[in-house]
Amino acid sequence: MKLSKTEYQGGDALRLSTGALELVVTTSVGPRVVELRSTAGAAGNLFIQFPADEPRTHGLNVRGGHRLWHSPEDSARTYQPDDEPVAVKPVRNGVALAQPTEPKTGMQKAMKLEIVNERTVRVTHALTNHGLWPVETGAWALTMFRAGGYGVLPLLPKGSHAEGDLLPGYALVPWSYTDLSLPVWDFHRDFIGLDVAKARTAQKLGITRYPGWSAYWLQGTTFVKYAPVTAGAAYPDGGCAFETFTNGGMIEFETLGPIVKLAPGQSVLHVEHWGVFDGLAKPDTDAAFATSLAPAVKSWLAKLK
Repeated sequence: MKLSKTEYQGGDALRLSTGALELVVTTSVGPRVVELRSTAGAAGNLFIQFPADEPRTHGLNVRGGHRLWHSPEDSARTYQPDDEPVAVKPVRNGVALAQPTEPKTGMQKAMKLEIVNERTVRVTHALTNHGLWPVETGAWALTMFRAGGYGVLPLLPKGSHAEGDLLPGYALVPWSYTDLSLPVWDFHRDFIGLDVAKARTAQKLGITRYPGWSAYWLQGTTFVKYAPVTAGAAYPDGGCAFETFTNGGMIEFETLGPIVKLAPGQSVLHVEHWGVFDGLAKPDTDAAFATSLAPAVKSWLAKLK
């Protein structure tokens, strides 16, 4: 792993690289991961970037890339700006970054990025309550991808009514503006596909239980995001462990940690693993999912465990 200084939109940043992938994290603001690319792929940066002068949303500079929020979503606390320099600490095979405590919430966000192998990054998110009273919240890790690709939300293995599977296995959670009749939603037996180019309006969907991973394919490069679901834990937004949002101009994959009560001084961690693969078939058919994407992810996950 190589760690070097670089810049992003005129501010300081760090580049982490292996022979197979590169990522860039901001240090003048953030923490944000603003670039992730396969060095061999043609897709370039998989993450969407917004100009520095992009209009703010509720006072927040959107920026793009990967960020950490605390759930459930609420405009009074969710859109706190991340415009200040972060504390930087090199760690083995990576870097740890922590922003100043948010003055309006008492929460501090931190992110540690570690290179696990040539194509795998471990991202440890931390929320710390520096306020004066307990807070019920959960870690919320959001990754924003460039448009033009195809997303995959795998479903749990099918059961059998004849063999006694009488209770529901999971729930899909739509938002008030979600329209499942639109062609952006591509339903299959073992996965839900998301054809971003076909999104004409904002769409969002959550799921309560799933295999813990999701994937985004763009120009021959596939990004896989893994965060296991904690059995029996209480999750936000009707029990969602994963959510996705798209408006056609980008797509967001979001993993959520369980809701916990953080006493003053306490922290909660939420860990994701990212994998980057080249040469997998576009997973928009049952055959491509079953013979290309699913076996590659299964092999990758086995090496993590």
